[in-house]
Amino acid sequence: MRLLSILIPLIALTPALVRADCRATSPDHAVAVIELYTSEGCDSCPPADRWLSQLALPRSDGGAVALAFHVDYWDRLGWKDRFASSVFTARQYEAMRRQRTGFVYTPQVLLQGRDFSAWRTTSDMAKTFAAINAGPAKAAIELNAEAIEDKARISVRVRIPSRQDRIRATTAVALVQNGLASDVKAGENAGKHLAHDHVVRQWRVVRSQFDATGEATQDLVLSLPAEPGPLSIVALAENSETGEVLQALSLPWCAGHGTAR
Repeated sequence: MRLLSILIPLIALTPALVRADCRATSPDHAVAVIELYTSEGCDSCPPADRWLSQLALPRSDGGAVALAFHVDYWDRLGWKDRFASSVFTARQYEAMRRQRTGFVYTPQVLLQGRDFSAWRTTSDMAKTFAAINAGPAKAAIELNAEAIEDKARISVRVRIPSRQDRIRATTAVALVQNGLASDVKAGENAGKHLAHDHVVRQWRVVRSQFDATGEATQDLVLSLPAEPGPLSIVALAENSETGEVLQALSLPWCAGHGTAR
């Protein structure tokens, strides 16, 4: 019995069995969302990647959420971007269809779901974010993430008070990583060392089933990437028809898993 009393606490601390919770709740005001569509195969993209990495994302007022989607339509031109996905390309095309635009390009920046070509010339993004965050949120988001071995078990709860807003509302959950880099061997960026932040590693979209109170809960499991680098979980509620951002929330990955495995 004495031996068991010693072994049981030790077993509970075995890494494969360690569990810890991360939680966050969105503020009452809107949170700005900025998306970059980029590729390691595009020679005009590295300056945009650096811009996004250096962007000061405010936290004291609820912050801003940054997402870097690596598209795959450059992969056929000499260099396969290991962060690229056809899912991200589809999102970019969908964003352009919402704006009744027939083409996509890189680097492209969207702010609140709308094309934001002024990123190249805007000197004070803090004011831009502040103007967005001054408005009321149209949705409330709660995130709860639990670490189990090499996976993240995530529960996202979304509440949208307005029936009109939730008719076409969708919820997306992303696993986002900073501190990534590649040594490009071919294509337009051959010989360059490229650094990336806010990279979307996984992206899941669900059409939530809202109850009479305007609330919906979705549970999902995401595999953590093998590469080291700080992780965060982002939840985004948006209008699937217009692309309007209803609310966003970013939760830094905790539980001693600030870096992937």
